Amino acid sequence: MELKPFSKKQVMALTWWCKESKNESNDAIICDGSIRSGKTICMSISFILWAFYKFNNASFALCGKTIRSLKRNVITPIIPILADLGFYCKQKISENIIEIYYEGRFNRFYLFGGKDESSSSLIQGMTLSGVMFDEVALMPHSFVEQALARCSIEGSKFWFNCNPESPHHWFYKDWILKKEERNAFYLHFTMEDNPSLSESMRQRYKRLYTGTFYQRFIEGKWTAAEGLIYPYMAQESAFCSMPNVRFSQYAVSCDYGIVNPTSCGLWGEYAGVWYRIDEYYYDSRKEGETRTDDEHYDCLCKLIGERDIRCITVDPSAASFITLIRRYGKFNVIPAKNSVIDGIKQVSSALKKGEIKICDNCENSKREFSLYKWGEGSNKDAPLKENDHAMDDIRYFVSSILTADDEPFFAIAAER
Repeated sequence: MELKPFSKKQVMALTWWCKESKNESNDAIICDGSIRSGKTICMSISFILWAFYKFNNASFALCGKTIRSLKRNVITPIIPILADLGFYCKQKISENIIEIYYEGRFNRFYLFGGKDESSSSLIQGMTLSGVMFDEVALMPHSFVEQALARCSIEGSKFWFNCNPESPHHWFYKDWILKKEERNAFYLHFTMEDNPSLSESMRQRYKRLYTGTFYQRFIEGKWTAAEGLIYPYMAQESAFCSMPNVRFSQYAVSCDYGIVNPTSCGLWGEYAGVWYRIDEYYYDSRKEGETRTDDEHYDCLCKLIGERDIRCITVDPSAASFITLIRRYGKFNVIPAKNSVIDGIKQVSSALKKGEIKICDNCENSKREFSLYKWGEGSNKDAPLKENDHAMDDIRYFVSSILTADDEPFFAIAAER
């Protein structure tokens, strides 16, 4: 494979860990930006060279969205380059391991696919000296955190590359915006940083994309995606400060999950408008432990405080949680109406008419609004079943409480 001289930015990615580099003390490197910018190949070479510079007979992880994509994007391009540099690579295909040898030194590299939340279990129990994530923005948070937790060897480092996604994406918020706090060296790439790409090819790629995809793939910006169910809610200006008023009534909506997140919204009504003024959101995968019905109920009570609640509407499939709320006898509870498409239409109408407003302290609602998308192909008329927990509890509120104001409403007191 023929390599042209590296650009200045590629050289920085290649050598950031070297002795006397001003970035040697960083714990991680993050390379994001446009497609075809050359960030993956220089990072892959750098990762292997660093591994042999620092360690011998150690274990490392190479992670992609899937093992297939990892082999396509990283392994296949880098093996001939390593061979030209004098390395010997032995692939154990059935075990997804690559053993690499160089001048009497040896290290092993495990290949992992982080395609969904269950993938985190694959990497548990390992001890690693470093990990590289190719297209980290496509991987679940739990998988990445589990892989990072495996790097317990002194001197281990983390390597991330990706194309941008939503500005509310967990990686952007937890790593790029907190790069100094994370002690990470950050490099932003454009196609101009890849000397192997001709000007005619750059122009060709620029003609391929428009709108959001142009901003992400060509300009390398973290921007809200097309195909959002509530596109007008993807901007910060769509949210309001919590009004300093006396609300006339309160209500709560709840989407209940055990493995999936539980999301509860506290709503206050003032002058004919319902405001989502606070929320409780618990993701057991992210937190590393599940909560019982009673623990969720305690958190629900803390969310409500001393407020007099008109009613709580709950995911109708959460029969045990509905029963528990009724057993305590403190709140009126009703199973939510759960017609997804009709509910989305009602939420869209309520948002556009200003009948409901989301306060800007409701961070999980803001994040999900920027990620909640229609499906693709045969599922394009249904929302994707991801980033939808706050979205579902908002839908329950609108379809079961807001629209109930236009219908006869009956409050049934639980037997005490």
